[in-house]
Amino acid sequence: MRLAEKVAIITGAANGIGFAAAEVFAREGAKVALADFDSDLGQTRASELKDKGYDVAFIQVNVADRNSVDSLVKNVVDHFGGVDILVNNAGITRDGMLAKLSVEDFQQVLDVNLTGVFHCTQAVLPAMLAKGSGKIINTSSVSGVYGNIGQTNYAATKAGVVGMTKTWAKELGRKGINVNAVAPGFIATGMTAKVPEKVIEQMKMMVPLGRLGNPEDIANAYLFLASNESNYVNGTVLHVDGGIMM
Repeated sequence: MRLAEKVAIITGAANGIGFAAAEVFAREGAKVALADFDSDLGQTRASELKDKGYDVAFIQVNVADRNSVDSLVKNVVDHFGGVDILVNNAGITRDGMLAKLSVEDFQQVLDVNLTGVFHCTQAVLPAMLAKGSGKIINTSSVSGVYGNIGQTNYAATKAGVVGMTKTWAKELGRKGINVNAVAPGFIATGMTAKVPEKVIEQMKMMVPLGRLGNPEDIANAYLFLASNESNYVNGTVLHVDGGIMM
């Protein structure tokens, strides 16, 4: 198994890409902490994986709150004995055209999608530095590369994630910690389920593969970057988008 005995924290793990990643990681032998703000759904998801015989735990977290994040990491270290892998997957959208985008919606997306990544990464560093190894995987987006109408806040955070990823890769690489990012394209998740069917069809037409991606497509990219197969990959942004960014 590719992640045997590794301890992984996955934020935003109660649904969509995060839950798909939790299942893939657990299947590959990792001990997985499913971290999410939604306690009810998170507990349910963890129970589903435990029923399959996987070593997982759910821990509620608000990634925008540093005290909550510190508590998460402490609980994981106490429960599993350390942290080898962090997947900064949690993210939200609060879309709106620039002229009408509220300051509150702008700030809330920054707090979760950007500051939350900073909180979680800084919080796991002591455990990774103590071992002299670790894998940090951040979730960007194609929207952070080419922008997207109505997503000033979201695109800004996802572009910021790329900048942080490259900076941390340079800072931490010599300390045995790999830092990379995944930039998903249009993925069939709860977020896209709210999009009108006409728009979904337009999105598919933009993708050379002619379809939306599945959560498992991103989870498998996370798996590669979390495994020993990516030990010489550092500071990269892996686009998993069906070819949109060609």
